[in-house]
Amino acid sequence: MKRSIRWMLLGGVVLAGLIGGPGDDFRFCILGDRTGDAQPGIYERVWRDVDSEHPDFVINVGDTIQGGNDSTAEAEWRALRPLWDRYKYPFYFTPGNHDIWSPVSRKIYETATGRPAYYGFDYRQAHFTVLDNSQTEDLSEQQMEFLARDLESHKDRDPKFVLFHKPFWLVPVKFRSSQFPFHQLAKKYGVRSVFSGHGHQYVRASVDGIDYWEVCSSGGKLKGVGEEQGWFYGHVFVRVSGSKVEMEVKKLATDESR
Repeated sequence: MKRSIRWMLLGGVVLAGLIGGPGDDFRFCILGDRTGDAQPGIYERVWRDVDSEHPDFVINVGDTIQGGNDSTAEAEWRALRPLWDRYKYPFYFTPGNHDIWSPVSRKIYETATGRPAYYGFDYRQAHFTVLDNSQTEDLSEQQMEFLARDLESHKDRDPKFVLFHKPFWLVPVKFRSSQFPFHQLAKKYGVRSVFSGHGHQYVRASVDGIDYWEVCSSGGKLKGVGEEQGWFYGHVFVRVSGSKVEMEVKKLATDESR
């Protein structure tokens, strides 16, 4: 299924906010889905690109393992550990539907990632909220309540970023609608950007100054064709300086990525 939502210039740099002091500068990378039929070698190549950028940390938008089987989930996580250990960057995880599908897989996920399924964290002056819609299409009442508490507790932080796996915002944002509860909450607390995955397609749109991203695939099989339609492998590179944010889509070289 093809989707079209006000495509932004691929490979361009998105700027937002005000300039802050150099002591607040940091950089991080956002990985898209590894699975949903992981393509051989792609995830490893994305990590090599990430390493060349020397980020302060890495965060993903879910679907790290293929999953679906409680008896093999632990081994799937263990098989990826040598790759992450090689690069040694702090790695923040977001749960996807391939990561959590049952009570057993939830426990394995939290043990393997060293993080709960949903949480918030500060980095320098910024705040990040990671939510869990691995087993729902949108955000449950529990997740919305957590988000409200987390944003209220960090209302003086800027910039703010929110991440969750399934991009339920695609339809309202496509029609330029701000009348959905998540958006109203994000707008109230000055959330700068929202990142999701799941579709393996690069999509970016903006409503009320909030940027919504579906991050391109970082290894999961592409479901369509055409780079101009967002079907390519890569990751997102983000630079933060005070309240200034630059975000750049980093595509994997096309001669090796298909």
